[in-house]
Amino acid sequence: MNYRKSEAKEAARAQFRGLWAAITTPFTPDLQVDEAGLRHNMRHVTDNLKIEGVFCTGVMGEFWSLTKEERKRIVEIVVEEARGKCKVIAHTCHHSAHETVDLTRHAQNIGADFVILMNPYYPPMSDDTIYQWFEFVASRVDIGIWMFDAVYSGYGLSPELTARIAGIENVCGIKVPRAVEHFAKVQKLCGDKIVMSNPNEDDFLMMMRDYGQRVYQSSQRPYIYQTATWTPFRDYTELGLAGRFEEAEKIAKQLQPLREVHKKWLRPHWENRRVIPIAYIKAWSELMGMAGGPVRPGLPQITAKERQEMRIDIERTGLLARIPTAKAA
Repeated sequence: MNYRKSEAKEAARAQFRGLWAAITTPFTPDLQVDEAGLRHNMRHVTDNLKIEGVFCTGVMGEFWSLTKEERKRIVEIVVEEARGKCKVIAHTCHHSAHETVDLTRHAQNIGADFVILMNPYYPPMSDDTIYQWFEFVASRVDIGIWMFDAVYSGYGLSPELTARIAGIENVCGIKVPRAVEHFAKVQKLCGDKIVMSNPNEDDFLMMMRDYGQRVYQSSQRPYIYQTATWTPFRDYTELGLAGRFEEAEKIAKQLQPLREVHKKWLRPHWENRRVIPIAYIKAWSELMGMAGGPVRPGLPQITAKERQEMRIDIERTGLLARIPTAKAA
């Protein structure tokens, strides 16, 4: 971090823009963390895709399946690989507030730029105890903290509670994967206290135009939708940030075939089956030349039949033809 605790909100406004990607944690066949694969993936998203930031050890990173030592090691590798290339926001939430402080201090000390905490997910809490949980952690660290209003915690943060937490000195942002109407209510209450991001790519251009959103923070789409030589997501983002929305819309339409594949293979798992489709995201990213591997117990593996069918669907979009060295997953 390159700011003092009292400057966290200002630093977030200055440093969050453009595309941030939520990365998976690649595993070897025997379910160990694939450190070489993680470094390979980081070099792809930074050197080839030139994203502005990486979100690591979050939901996409299967944080619940990682030991505390693994979480720390992953953040260390991500920070090493990102240095001088992009920003890093590390998910450091744990059901223990004390362990959250420890993970957050570690991220702060080894050079992460910000941290992000999903809604504390156990035990059940009231608005007052949720606020006290965030205050407990924030008062013991200096790094800027984002909220992550994750539905998988079992509840959502109300606009009023979000605004209350936003008043804490080093709380500086929120990822809001909820309806646009909810985003608007939070924005009305919080004003410019914190940076806000809706991570739904389908709505991103509209969010830039109508709500002033300046950062896509974050999902897997920056690396499953783009190649080193074809970056429509990045291109329309830059046009949108420049206020050139008609031009941005023309480029954004190029992604519609990929959105349809995403809707078929990923959205139903999230929305209808309440299953986090990390295995499918890893399989797609492997088609893009990235390391993925299996998921750890608690999540279903993708079947060979599903893998092949998904590959055929992605091939039909023309995406894989844009990768000279695309490999079969």
